[in-house]
Amino acid sequence: MKAVCWFGKTDVRVENVPDPTIINPHDAIVRVTLTAICGSDLHLYDGYIPTMMKGDILGHEFMGEIVEVGAEVKNLKVGDRVIVPFPICCGRCWFCKNDQWSLCDNTNPNAWMVEAMYGFGGAALYGYSHMYGGYAGGQAEYVRVPFADINPVKIPDGLPDEKVLFLTDIFPTGYFAAENCDIKPGDVVAVWGCGPVGLFAMKSAWMLGASRVIAIDRVPERMRLAREACNAEVVDFEEVDDVYDVLKEMTGGRGPDCCIDAVGMEAHGHTADALYDRVKQVMRIEFDRAHALRQALHCCRKGGTVSIPGVYGGFIDKIPFGAAFGKGLTLKMGQAHVQKYVRALLARIERDEIDPSFLITHRVRLDDAPAMYRTFRDKEDDCIKVVMRP
Repeated sequence: MKAVCWFGKTDVRVENVPDPTIINPHDAIVRVTLTAICGSDLHLYDGYIPTMMKGDILGHEFMGEIVEVGAEVKNLKVGDRVIVPFPICCGRCWFCKNDQWSLCDNTNPNAWMVEAMYGFGGAALYGYSHMYGGYAGGQAEYVRVPFADINPVKIPDGLPDEKVLFLTDIFPTGYFAAENCDIKPGDVVAVWGCGPVGLFAMKSAWMLGASRVIAIDRVPERMRLAREACNAEVVDFEEVDDVYDVLKEMTGGRGPDCCIDAVGMEAHGHTADALYDRVKQVMRIEFDRAHALRQALHCCRKGGTVSIPGVYGGFIDKIPFGAAFGKGLTLKMGQAHVQKYVRALLARIERDEIDPSFLITHRVRLDDAPAMYRTFRDKEDDCIKVVMRP
C-alpha cells in the first residue's frame, strides 16, 4: 500500500509499504477514505519531536471503512464507516473510566520514554513518534486500529466524510479547549492562533455561551476565516504595538476572561522574547517557542482561565509564572480526551449546528503529501487545512 513516511527533518515521502495485518484479536483494519495533515504533524516535519525513525508512517486524523476485524471485536463489522480518535485508549484503566482518555495507562508500550521526561506517560498516538507508542499513522491506504472494540465510532449513512473527519482530533480539541475555560454568560474569550484548532475553539466558545470572541493572528486568510466563519473580532499582532494594550482597551481595562493558546511550540512574534525563542530553539537549547503562551498569561484578567490546547514538547524559558500566580489564574491544558466528546459533537453535526468542513482549503491525493506539508507549514496558497484521499 501507499503511505506517507517520515525520513528526517522536512523530508516526507510517499512510499510503498506492507499492508497492515491483524496481530491482536481486538484489532481492526480500516481502509482509509479521508485523512488530513494536522498542525501538530508539522512539529514532526520540522524535527522538534524526538524518537522518530526513518520510514515511520505519519498521520493521526483519519477515517474509513472497516475491512477486517479481530475475533474479539463485537461492535464493528466489515463495511462499517468509522472515525478513529487520535489517542489510542484501552477503555478499562482508571483514566479511561474517568473520561480522561488521552491519559490512558495501557496503550503505550514505550511509556517509559515519556515517563523519563514528564514523570508519567499517557495514551499512545497514531503516527506520532516512538515515545508515543510507535504506531503506524493514518496517512495511508490502510491502518491497523488497535483496541478497535473501544475507540472507533460508527458514522451514520448520509454524512459525508468531510463533515465528520475532524471528529478524530481538531474539533474535539477546540471544544475541549473552550470547555476548559468554564465559560460563563458574558465572558470574553481571546484565542491566540486562527489555525484549525483555534477556529474550532472559537466556534466552541460560542456554543458554550461566550458573549465575545477575539482572535489574535497575523495570517490574512486565517484572520478572514475567523472573522467571517467564527464571528470573531480580529487583532493582527503585526499591526499593533502591544497585544496587551489592545486587549485591555477592547475589554474596558479588565482583560479577557478566558485566554486560549491554540498556537503551541512554534509561535511567531516580533518582540524580543520571540526572537530569543527562535534563536534558542534553532540551537536546540530550548524545546518550545512560547511567545503566545506568555502573551496569554500576561493578558488574561485577574482570576481568569488560560486554556492550552497548543502542543508543547519540553522545557520553556521565561514563562511569567509570577503573573499567573499573582493574578490567581487557572491553567488547564493537555491532549484532548476525544472519546469523551465525539458522540456529542457528532450529534451537533447531525443537527446541522455546525459543518466542520468550513475550514478545508486543499483537497488532494495522498501522492501530493510532500508538497502539501511544505505548503501548509509555510502558509502558502491561503492554506488552512489539507485533506487527502488515498
